[in-house]
Amino acid sequence: MRNVLTVLMVVVGFALQAISYFVLAAPWVTTDVPSGEPRVVGAPVLFIAGVALVFLAAVVYELLPERRGPR
Repeated sequence: MRNVLTVLMVVVGFALQAISYFVLAAPWVTTDVPSGEPRVVGAPVLFIAGVALVFLAAVVYELLPERRGPR
């Protein structure tokens, strides 16, 4: 169970990072004027939440007990 939960947390974390950066934050402008403002105001917070989720996956993996099979 802990393996599935850990992998799920890592996948969701990386997906959240990719979506928040490429879709919500990256200014895809076609003008010559550079813009440093994200398209969605909360995009950097979502990116940081994705990074935190990936790091928390290691904590979950270490803290959840391993399922013991029949001996």
